[in-house]
Amino acid sequence: MPPVLLWLRRNLRLYDNAALIAAAESGRPIIPVFVLDDAKVFSASRWWLHHSLLRLDSGLRAFGSSLVIRSGTAHEELAKLVAQTDASAIYFAKRYEPLSRQQEAHVDSTLRKRIDIHAFDDSLLHQHERVLTGDGRPYRVFTPFWKAASAGSDPPAPRPIPDNIQFAKHTLESLQLSRLNLLPTEPDWTQGLRNTWTPGESSGLNRIDEIGDFVRHYDVHRGRPDINATSRLSPHLHFGEVSARQIWHATKQSSADLRNMAGAAALLRQLYWRDFSAYLLFHFPSLPIKPLRSEFEQFPWSVNGLHLQAWQRGMTGYPIVDAGMRQLRQTGWMHNRVRMIVASFLIKDLLMPWQTGAAWFLDNLVDADLASNSASWQWVAGCGTDAAPFFRIFNPTLQGKKFDPDGQYVRRWIPELADATRSNYPAPIVDHGIARQSALKAYQSVKGIRTSKLAP
Repeated sequence: MPPVLLWLRRNLRLYDNAALIAAAESGRPIIPVFVLDDAKVFSASRWWLHHSLLRLDSGLRAFGSSLVIRSGTAHEELAKLVAQTDASAIYFAKRYEPLSRQQEAHVDSTLRKRIDIHAFDDSLLHQHERVLTGDGRPYRVFTPFWKAASAGSDPPAPRPIPDNIQFAKHTLESLQLSRLNLLPTEPDWTQGLRNTWTPGESSGLNRIDEIGDFVRHYDVHRGRPDINATSRLSPHLHFGEVSARQIWHATKQSSADLRNMAGAAALLRQLYWRDFSAYLLFHFPSLPIKPLRSEFEQFPWSVNGLHLQAWQRGMTGYPIVDAGMRQLRQTGWMHNRVRMIVASFLIKDLLMPWQTGAAWFLDNLVDADLASNSASWQWVAGCGTDAAPFFRIFNPTLQGKKFDPDGQYVRRWIPELADATRSNYPAPIVDHGIARQSALKAYQSVKGIRTSKLAP
């Protein structure tokens, strides 16, 4: 019986994997495959991907299989595997980034006359095609999107690993994981990542099992970086080690157990923001580089190399900003409230292009999601959907007092502030009051910014 290929992409899990379930239901032996395309993996994410693949391969070996690893252009490598195995079909999960969609198109045009192709919407709560305005256009504002998406049926319940799963016996050539060169050589800057994270499906499932601890006070504490009040599931979700459906249903169950609907609603809303970001990228592929509000293409940005370096290193002289940037560099992650604060500082205090900050985040985040990152930076800049009013400029000092009232977060990431006698912490690189006025002037200089409205 000819086998089928299970092309694993950003669905690096065995539980609730639609492509794996469908492949198993075909009754044919399965060959799990991963193809690395370097252009789609950023620096910190490479470390996570290495360990995620390692753990996925370990999980497959428990079923008597292993992951076939290749590197190169996906449609070419998959075509080689089809020729080597006489595979009758390929199963995979869709992705929504422009390059990934182009990749899928190449796979389809290369293989559709030779094998059956089965693609699944498996990374979001709802399919893009089913969430449109009354006249068939994509939503451009979150709240109408959220109401339309959540008004229908609940996301399907997550499914277990199939009982009837059958993996193929083969002698296919597979690259050793180390040959993908996902880990840095010298210098090795990943100690902070190793101390902070355990990639892989089992770790993600453990976090989901603990989700009740976060739902309990999520609506009250989620804005506090000094409190362990968020799920930290984003990198597991980004790599598909867990599914959005698993998190959705676990959150709903926790809300019933705890009778805390407010905490659950706040967490579920974050899942819908993730859906919305992917939805925007799908319908507006230029989202990572081009403002959705066209008038912002004329914005008078200013690039100061020294200021940019100070921001990247966490040496701006504003503790809440610097704590966030140091947390990012050391752990590959940053609390969401602090992400907004540091983004506002770069864009509105330093008048740097939002694309510059978005690129730095992508390179340093272990949850470097192109859609969520791009949509969020545009939101802060005021040029995207649901954009914050241009006159909303975070005061970093007041934000620190409000969300880190005892300074615990700042002291953790800026230890030199705890000892004033040896502190070499810098003075502020800009005066926020003056910078705010400059930002307002810059925003008001662009024709149309004050009156531009977005359609639903």
